[in-house]
Amino acid sequence: MSLVINHNMMAMTANRNLASAYNSLGTSTERLSSGLRINSAADDAAGLAIRELMRADIAALNQGVRNANDAISLIQTADGALQVVDEKLIRMKELAEQAATGTYNSDQRLIIDSEYQAMASEITRIANATDFNGIYLLNGNLSGTHDGSGMQSSGDLKVHFGPGNDCSEDYYYLSIGNSTASALGLGLGSSASNPAGRSISTQQLAQTALDAIQNAIISKDKIRANLGAMQNRLENTITNLEIQAENLQASESRISDVDVATEMTQFVRYQILAQSATAMLAQANSLPKMAMNLIQG
Repeated sequence: MSLVINHNMMAMTANRNLASAYNSLGTSTERLSSGLRINSAADDAAGLAIRELMRADIAALNQGVRNANDAISLIQTADGALQVVDEKLIRMKELAEQAATGTYNSDQRLIIDSEYQAMASEITRIANATDFNGIYLLNGNLSGTHDGSGMQSSGDLKVHFGPGNDCSEDYYYLSIGNSTASALGLGLGSSASNPAGRSISTQQLAQTALDAIQNAIISKDKIRANLGAMQNRLENTITNLEIQAENLQASESRISDVDVATEMTQFVRYQILAQSATAMLAQANSLPKMAMNLIQG
């Protein structure tokens, strides 16, 4: 290479290598300081796209876990209320058994029937008053075909927990039957076409009420059994969602997170190259002085 004054090619080469090493050092510093291998689309465009899709699914799955836990709380609220209804039904059967015997007169049966009607009214009150977050659970609102097109959904309760909208994978429906006294066939509010459980004011009515109360207990137990099965299903769903989110998070980490040990090795390498290039640039900048020495010599 000729010794010239106008162009210092060695300095230009050293400067280019210094810029390259310095840029690489800056990228390595950014990764180590953020903990991420991908900090912008320039780092890995395809990896960034995959990572963002995974992050969206992870967030949706974690929210799905919260949705399922909320549904379990709702089920427990309904089941707790039905447990109280169970106590009222047992008391009503006890009263019907008492009124069915022949050792009581009509006045006494009317007194017994007054408590019977009070128990039926309390069952209806519980069914109409039990709610979770403003959603009434036992008055029959959560039965029938689900319709979520309006501001207020109607019919079966839709429990959504998956990141998509596939009915076989991402959600299912929770149905809770009507648990009012009239729906169970008890009390004066029950259907006139089925008067078996309306009253125990006579011995005959008390005897027929026993079967009606038994059927009401069975109906109530079916509702509770369905709720218990759904709670178990939701608990299994939560376990699966948590495992799915954990594995997806691990996959996202492998794409996005920086390997600190490897990146630290690169950081030291770029640091040495930057220092070496800086030293060589200083040496290259001193070469034109040799030409001046020749001229002055």
